[in-house]
Amino acid sequence: MAIIWRHSVLAPRHAEIGGELEDWNGMGTAWFYDHTPERAKADYEAIRTKAGLMDVSGLKKLHIVGADAAYVIDRVTTRNVEKIAPGRSTYASILNADGKFIDDCIIYHLAVNTWMVVHGTGAGMEQFTSVAAAKNVSVLFDDDLHDMSLQGPVAVDFLAKHIKGIRDLAYFGIMNTRLFGRDVMISRTGYTGERGYEIFVGAKDATHLWDNILSEGASMGIRPVQFSTLDLLRTESYLLFYPGDNSETYPFDDAPHVGDTIWELGLEFTVSPEKTGFIGAENHYALEGKERFKIYGVRLDGTTPADEGADLLQDGKKVGVVTFGMYSELNKHNVGIARMPKDCATPGVKLTVRNEDGTEIGCVTEEMPFYDKEKTIRIAKG
Repeated sequence: MAIIWRHSVLAPRHAEIGGELEDWNGMGTAWFYDHTPERAKADYEAIRTKAGLMDVSGLKKLHIVGADAAYVIDRVTTRNVEKIAPGRSTYASILNADGKFIDDCIIYHLAVNTWMVVHGTGAGMEQFTSVAAAKNVSVLFDDDLHDMSLQGPVAVDFLAKHIKGIRDLAYFGIMNTRLFGRDVMISRTGYTGERGYEIFVGAKDATHLWDNILSEGASMGIRPVQFSTLDLLRTESYLLFYPGDNSETYPFDDAPHVGDTIWELGLEFTVSPEKTGFIGAENHYALEGKERFKIYGVRLDGTTPADEGADLLQDGKKVGVVTFGMYSELNKHNVGIARMPKDCATPGVKLTVRNEDGTEIGCVTEEMPFYDKEKTIRIAKG
């Protein structure tokens, strides 16, 4: 049984609408408001066509402050922090000494010597605290700071009614402002493939914001969205979820788990060009071209989606696994994120998905993302 040691002040609001709080990253998280396909479809379509509000406070927030803050972040992550101006953020990977992926994060440069790093369920916090030892820096874990994600095409229209200049906030930009009379930090980030925003607010003001956004936003189609909706959105938008797409969840049959390289996961873009000196750097570069598998997309026939963990077959033999699949009535596609042999990870290879009940579904490999292929929606201006 999971031990839930972190708590969102929004838990009572989730319970009022049927939320089942299950552990994610040590926090009780509203994975479902109900388990019906109708709810899942409505929440998914709300974010794709209107907007949805989600409590993502289970993400771990670290304040990294002091003269050596930039050094610590530069050492732990794959990004060149000197390139991140104040008021900007960026997505990064965190590796272990073997050059294997252990976490991802967003680095926020708030001010001189003042940073925040938000990460998921991996060992990022352990890496930061280890590197920070004996340095002129403080690493402060902050569970008072709550995080709401407002995602979807009308999100900017709603926020523009209250916040001057929100339309000018660039992708991965940061704004400190007030919303419904409360201090907030808003970042133009998210995990949905839509134009969206994350709203960081202290615990004492979180319920006030949640209530006001949903009350005033209802006429625009804004609704509370269950956490599990992220799996549908991320699958068609090519956004990985640690450890759901990793060897921790899908170990190799013939070898113990030793971690995945970011060459295998398709995250090599998170390494700043020619950067060295980060933890695992030498081994990371040495592992290029030695991929045991690749993360790649599959497009299935029909409308029956791949099960989570469905076998991926080639000529009747299992060669991989679909980590998550989804059918979108809205976008008329049946797609999945898969782990497959490197030589299959090219467009047009015919494979078969075998679900748990034995149903076999034809599929073809396809480069991701499936939705908004040019990524113009999430970076739109104005």
